[in-house]
Amino acid sequence: MSEERLGLTAEDVALRVAEGAVNVDAGVKTRSVRQIVVENVCTLFNLINVVLALFVLITGSYKNMLFMGVIVCNTLIGIVQEVRSKKTTDALSIVASSKATVLRDGVRVELPLDQLVRDDVIELGRGDQVPADAVVVSGACDANESLLTGESKLVKKTVGDELMSGSFVNAGVAWARVVHVGAENYAAKISAEAKRRKAVNSEIMNSLNGIIRFVSFVIFPLGALLFAREHLLSGTEFNSAVLSTVSALVGMIPEGLILLTSTVLAVAVVRLSKSRVLVQQLYCIETLARVDTLCLDKTGTITTGKMEVVAVECVPGADEAEADAAFASLARADEDPNDTALAILDHYAGSAVKSYASTRAIPFSSDKKWSGATFADGRSYVMGAGQFVLGDAFSQVEAQQNALAGDARVLLLARVDGFDDEGAILGSPVAIGFVAIHDQIRATAAQTIGYFKEQGVDLKVLSGDDPRTVSGIARKVGVPRADEYVDAASLTDDASIAAAIERYSVFGRVKPEQKKAFVLALQERGHVVAMTGDGVNDTLALKQSDCSVAMAAGSDAARNVAQLVLVDNDFAAMPKVVAEGRRSINNLQRSASLFLVKTLLSMTLAVLFILLPWQYPFQPIQMTLISAFTIGIPSFVLALEPNKDRIRGRFLENVIVRSVPSAVCAVLSVLAANVAGYGLLHIGYTQVSTLCVLLTAWVGMLLIVKLSVPFTPLRAALLAVVVGGTTLGATLFSGLFGIEPFTFEMAVLFAIVAASATALFRVLYAAMDVWHAERLAETV
Repeated sequence: MSEERLGLTAEDVALRVAEGAVNVDAGVKTRSVRQIVVENVCTLFNLINVVLALFVLITGSYKNMLFMGVIVCNTLIGIVQEVRSKKTTDALSIVASSKATVLRDGVRVELPLDQLVRDDVIELGRGDQVPADAVVVSGACDANESLLTGESKLVKKTVGDELMSGSFVNAGVAWARVVHVGAENYAAKISAEAKRRKAVNSEIMNSLNGIIRFVSFVIFPLGALLFAREHLLSGTEFNSAVLSTVSALVGMIPEGLILLTSTVLAVAVVRLSKSRVLVQQLYCIETLARVDTLCLDKTGTITTGKMEVVAVECVPGADEAEADAAFASLARADEDPNDTALAILDHYAGSAVKSYASTRAIPFSSDKKWSGATFADGRSYVMGAGQFVLGDAFSQVEAQQNALAGDARVLLLARVDGFDDEGAILGSPVAIGFVAIHDQIRATAAQTIGYFKEQGVDLKVLSGDDPRTVSGIARKVGVPRADEYVDAASLTDDASIAAAIERYSVFGRVKPEQKKAFVLALQERGHVVAMTGDGVNDTLALKQSDCSVAMAAGSDAARNVAQLVLVDNDFAAMPKVVAEGRRSINNLQRSASLFLVKTLLSMTLAVLFILLPWQYPFQPIQMTLISAFTIGIPSFVLALEPNKDRIRGRFLENVIVRSVPSAVCAVLSVLAANVAGYGLLHIGYTQVSTLCVLLTAWVGMLLIVKLSVPFTPLRAALLAVVVGGTTLGATLFSGLFGIEPFTFEMAVLFAIVAASATALFRVLYAAMDVWHAERLAETV
């Protein structure tokens, strides 16, 4: 073993450890279980409800604390889902090669990667991942740097060349000296930005948070005024005033909507997991359903990452059988086959083509650009770049090679007299044929691309490869405008990037920072952007995108940054994700209107009853009855139905359009019950409260009927459950919910107000439908 490769001594290692020059793990970390629990428990939403529950606790009316069950369920669902994603992500993030062969005191030893120190000399062979930035000190190898640069072409590394951490050795054996450790490594630097947790970009979550922020701003001032008016000014008993005030405030909070959203998205996560799709962030399902631009990384997304032979063609007059036998024999002669040789071996596997045993093999080198072998029958062949094999004679077959090129790499096969002692070609090479090899296109790629085209999603292919190669592959799978391509090396500033990304769809030689710039430029033009990728070079763009999708076989950094991970590394799973997102979001929009009715009703009534002389007509337990049968159960059933419609309009606007007619009718019905009950019938608070509860439930049923059209057996059964459950609560469990028996006068009043509310509901809903349709037409 040469002096150059003796490596470090024990004393050298101890010194570097003391200096902190150790290859400590600088990878992206997931949040701890404790952080997940704290973030889900300690929210403004939970705080408000806990405060209200404490006020109810003071009164001793424990049944009125039932609303906290929804809060607990919502929190548990969030925790369970995030812990589940964390465990799956951690399992995926296990490093493939956990040890490295290192030279210490002149002896080869195997050490964990986090025990490497600067200046350690490590051995790297085929299939090894480079654990730290290093410089080759002996030997040579072919490095696959596609996860880092996006360039799928192998890079030859000889003495003095740098090996980047995260790349793979594809062929050859080299000894390399570690030059960077830990956070200094190339892979660690490029993924440093990805370590910061990305804010969730979700219209639904933003809408819900906006509602909660607004409610939290007005809830306690309104509550204080309502309590003061009832207890201090009207003389209502303390506990009764507290309960009615809490009832008004609880009604303002759409707590069931938060639970519904979490549940619907959690169900989507379970369904997608059956299709081998890992959802690492709940709301990304919604975002992907709204995406209008999809940026694709070629390698690993459109292609499998492997090479395949697309054509074998003889030069005029050559023997086809000889060409096939020579190609197969040369590939088998390689003791450490690279991707090219493996592709040729796969091409001839199972065929009747004969191959010959080699007596001498000349390995490929980046200097001569060819490899060769002499076989037992005395024949010798070479395979490589035509210009380097034939020299000036290449012009005779150049046209034939160019015709084969397209998106493929073309190698020339030539018969030679043999090789000298230095491995140089003897005699004049005679061209026999060509083999064209390109990236293996996924069998489902064209179908998947076609799906997104049909859905109106604009496609952008961003790759580190030669733009001509990228264009050829994009054209084969049906990417629109694939014939026009851009070499990203020519885009030198943000303005040129912004102009190009709007006009073109195919980009080659794209650097990692440019991918991020492309995504940012699209977002600045109002696009919702999804990004797919598998390498460290994709992490910046994945982090910037609205929805990020990674392959499980990709880099740890890409998987940790991504919101969705395709466990089977198959892009064909994407349509299922989009379909699941549409089902979830469309149904959520429909069901959310049920919850917002209660919020609008409670907030309006709270303001009105501060000014009116009567006590607020609801208790918390009564709001629980209304919530359960006219909101909770229907919303969950409707939210889990099949729905593949395109998402149109904005979430909050779509919800308000459906909820305003019901809220207006419910408010007017409650006011009518109070005016007529106290002024005409001269009945007491509990009877007026009963009328208000059942009239509100009636209006809720009107909305359920409207949302259920056209009726299906499931929706008909749902309506029966709603009517039956409400009736049961008002009769058999009347004591629990504070419902008084109807008198004749109460029944007449209920019938008159209910009929009036029904007529008004139809008029208002029809008017809102017309207005909303016009709004949607304006935005198309």
